[in-house]
Amino acid sequence: MRLLRVGPPGAERPCLLSTDGTAHDLSPLTHDIDGAFLAGDGPRRAREAAAAGRLPSVDLTGVRTGPPVARPGKVVCVGLNYRAHAAETNTPPPAEPVVFMKASNTVVGPDDTVLVPRGSTATDYEAELAVVIGATARYLASPDAAAACVAGYAISDDVSERVFQHDRGGQWDKGKSCETFNPLGPWLVTPEEVGDPQALGMRLWVNGALRQNGSTGDMIFGVHHVVWYLSQFMVLDPGDVINTGTPAGVAFGANDFPYLRAGDVVEIEIERLGRQRHTLEQAR
Repeated sequence: MRLLRVGPPGAERPCLLSTDGTAHDLSPLTHDIDGAFLAGDGPRRAREAAAAGRLPSVDLTGVRTGPPVARPGKVVCVGLNYRAHAAETNTPPPAEPVVFMKASNTVVGPDDTVLVPRGSTATDYEAELAVVIGATARYLASPDAAAACVAGYAISDDVSERVFQHDRGGQWDKGKSCETFNPLGPWLVTPEEVGDPQALGMRLWVNGALRQNGSTGDMIFGVHHVVWYLSQFMVLDPGDVINTGTPAGVAFGANDFPYLRAGDVVEIEIERLGRQRHTLEQAR
């Protein structure tokens, strides 16, 4: 099942996208796709209502797509979680997941404008598989127990300012939490449609040039391990987002790729999760 939210920022309408491409309005069932909807029986009711033909269709022509989950309580990120990405940054593979936080208000729609921060010289891209939590995860007993806590998956761009991140003192958060630094979507795809989350191809282009071309199979710590691991240190709530790391090919790596500038166009595609496209603009 593919869930999405469409409309102006702050006034998105919850929808379900059927396999034939028809969008169905979920407003009769819920005011939004949020933690409460995901934690309750919202997904089941949505699936049943769509199958019974009880949901009105929605014309998506010319309509903005917002992030597929509303107001995540927190965005938790895992760094250096792909073997090839660790290698390109000359960093040994970590013994445990490298964890940092990203401000939750960085989350924007998949095609929204991304702002290059004032004073930025090293704004970078990171194609990532995002995990959306659907049930409270607290001291999970094992990675196997994590599967029941996953509501679904989405495409994420963990946009980063590398000078802010590495050279301005303190932790990584200041280089990760600039406004608009987390395009998310277009869809939240439920686990039964995604299948194995460790077998998804992922690619990123800048101005049409392929920069990242990898697979979630290159993760050092898989999705379920990450959810289990985080639950030992924090409570994961329904609607929370986890960015699980990026494959090789970032500008910060050993590739001589230029950093992003105003006017650049970034496109990301992950198998079964759709595609996003956003343009960079200078913050004023």
